[in-house]
Amino acid sequence: MTSSIKPPPIEGRLRLAVAQLNPSVGDISGNATLIRNARAEAAAAGVDLVLYSELVIAGYQTEDLVLKRAFVRRCIEAIDQLALETADGGPAMLVGTPWLDEDEKLYNAVVLLDGGEVQAVRYKTDLPNYGVFDEKRVFDAGPLPGPMDFRGMRIGVPICEDIWNDEVCECLAETGAEILLVPNGSPYWAHRSENRLQIVVARVVESGLPLVYGNQLGGQDELVFDGGSFALQADRSLAFQMPQFEAGLGISDWVKQDDETWVCENGQVSPLPGLDEANWRACVLGLRDYVLKNGFPGVVLGLSGGIDSAICAAMAVDALGPDKVHAIMLPYRYTSRESIKDADDCARLLGIRHDTVPIAEPVEGFGRVLATMFSGCEQDTTEENLQSRARGVILMAISNKFGSMVVTTGNKSEMAVGYATLYGDMNGGFNPIKDIYKTQVFHLSRWRNENFPKGLLGPEGHAIPDNIITKVPTAELREDQTDQDNLPPYDVLDDILSCLVEHEMAISDIEKRGHDKALIQKIEHLLYIAEYKRRQAPPGVKLTEQNFGKDRRYPITNRFRDRS
Repeated sequence: MTSSIKPPPIEGRLRLAVAQLNPSVGDISGNATLIRNARAEAAAAGVDLVLYSELVIAGYQTEDLVLKRAFVRRCIEAIDQLALETADGGPAMLVGTPWLDEDEKLYNAVVLLDGGEVQAVRYKTDLPNYGVFDEKRVFDAGPLPGPMDFRGMRIGVPICEDIWNDEVCECLAETGAEILLVPNGSPYWAHRSENRLQIVVARVVESGLPLVYGNQLGGQDELVFDGGSFALQADRSLAFQMPQFEAGLGISDWVKQDDETWVCENGQVSPLPGLDEANWRACVLGLRDYVLKNGFPGVVLGLSGGIDSAICAAMAVDALGPDKVHAIMLPYRYTSRESIKDADDCARLLGIRHDTVPIAEPVEGFGRVLATMFSGCEQDTTEENLQSRARGVILMAISNKFGSMVVTTGNKSEMAVGYATLYGDMNGGFNPIKDIYKTQVFHLSRWRNENFPKGLLGPEGHAIPDNIITKVPTAELREDQTDQDNLPPYDVLDDILSCLVEHEMAISDIEKRGHDKALIQKIEHLLYIAEYKRRQAPPGVKLTEQNFGKDRRYPITNRFRDRS
């Protein structure tokens, strides 16, 4: 048996690496490989300690998967193996993992692996139970932690939510921690970076300690983890900033000053993207990881010549490359020549395969078989929905035959008020714009035509034809139809929806913003009655604090209406 090499003590200098990785939930061996590779890279750079993200060995969020004891024991076995590998005298590791104590209580934990052993274990104390988080359902809360002894240095390791109040960090500071190293699984939404920074500043001020915030990267169902790991010095100045939406290893050197304060000497600062770029890259990363982690060879989508399908096609190409995106035009008698040309122009700009499958025969076939039953009835949305459902059947057939996942293309405005057809244009596996209002769809389309951020696989320059952005939106399900036949202008609709969904405002308060009360009540009614549709909708990237998914959980059967 090979004896372990005892590493030297930390004597006033620490080389730290933050591993900003993209683990996959349930892929224990794959995640262990990511951990090993990061450690090998850190070892080559002379690193003493590597900080990994929350539950990195299991992937995050695990949801109820972590209740399966076989899964947890496999995670612990992988941790034990990783611990043995630190017997080589190389970098120690702080690794997030589910953990069972002697009483079989289950914890969200972080373990210190060094010298061939599990040197210390700490449990998450503050389990979040709001929004997208439901950790009280699956984990036990740990006690207030003390510092870990790492080669003679005392490190405090609060886990993610533990820094969102002052109790855990205060306890660590009072019991002798010299620095706070925080593993996180913090998902992206707009302005999240500023929110995190405010929390970290508060903890640094209260504790007087520098704080390193290591965050996960990657897409997991509707959540996107954006990385953006960073650290603050004890004086609240920025020690280092890692990029958002990019995997990597951030290495920094810390020196103990005469006053016992640890100071970062050489942290690199990467600029953070603006809001439009961050939202676009979040959609791209979320779609890419959903497709690749679930083993799809590519995607297929209906390309109608409208703005929603065009932006989804552009995001798909930016995520996967043009060779993995297949567009289908599904024309009917109401499809205009302009739409056919616009779809063709969009496919050409993006460099994707573009096929045409007319839907007249299946739509009219449905009409014939229903003719007797519908005799004497006026045509209405029933016939319009047959068009949408014929398109959905065809796209799903192509998906079944070739294995590509159907990308669905409904924006948040449509999903809110139910202007989408179940088993029609709602068919699909994933929706990159599910949390983007229609006005934002237009805005982001213009932005993408003028910008080409790092990491995109699509074309530089124009990705969406200008005519698609400027023309009047229409579903083209009947003659001369426009979206505004039944809905207010999108700037009005989206403002009302934002008030109702993101801010839970009363009708009377929304009316004070200048909106007509009857219109607000109509939109509220449409929002409530469409809940059953949203429950059957595919997942999509979360960009706001109130997405239609884990965040907003309204009853389907609901007779309340605000008449204030």
